[in-house]
Amino acid sequence: MSRSSRPAAGSGQKAQSAEREAPERHAPCARRYALVLKSAGSWQQPQAGSWQIAAGSVLRFAACCLLPAAGWLLLVVGCQQQMADQPRYEPLRRSAFFDDGSSARLPVPDTVARGHLNADEAFYTGRAKGALVGTLPFPLTREVLQRGEERFNVFCAPCHDRTGSGNGMIVQRGFRHPPSYHIERLRQAPIGHFFDVMTHGFGSMPDYADQVPPRDRWAIAAYIRALQLSRNATPADVPPQERQTLQGEKP
Repeated sequence: MSRSSRPAAGSGQKAQSAEREAPERHAPCARRYALVLKSAGSWQQPQAGSWQIAAGSVLRFAACCLLPAAGWLLLVVGCQQQMADQPRYEPLRRSAFFDDGSSARLPVPDTVARGHLNADEAFYTGRAKGALVGTLPFPLTREVLQRGEERFNVFCAPCHDRTGSGNGMIVQRGFRHPPSYHIERLRQAPIGHFFDVMTHGFGSMPDYADQVPPRDRWAIAAYIRALQLSRNATPADVPPQERQTLQGEKP
């Protein structure tokens, strides 16, 4: 046998030594895997120096626990994405379905939005059969007048002032002077007139339909009537029991 074909001296001994050292090199890794499995409750004592068993246990743990969790996560994410991306038209986008090519459609004739039937004509328009109503469309109470006073001071007093004379702070700074509520024309106007003006505006006064709901508009109109009465009331307008109290308070 030639020298080149002979095994190197000590090569067999080195191979045997490498086989003995392999488990020792992988021992720290096996110990780390063992700690993971022990914390997960699936710990099995591997044979001494058997890092292959520890690695296999880690793979089984991943297959049994991590893969199902990942599957549930993908399922949840997929459902959320599907609900977020429903078929819809973006504003002003062209439509191939309708003949006019527009995706924005007008409501069907006589459509009424939920909660907006507004069948009570007097309450919502201040008119009955086209004529302005002369009475409040619901009972007048102290609470209604108090609400009307509070809303009047917020929306009306800046121009009409708190007495209704038409000399509010806005007018004092140059805005057009509104008529006083105490002139004869407005004292004789039906209460529906004030509701109609608040709803549609009048002259330089804008409408307040968006800011003040119908019931509050009626409450303000009722308070305007109270202001008019307070400026032109007589002792005969006071109830008898209250009249005696007033007379007793005279100096």
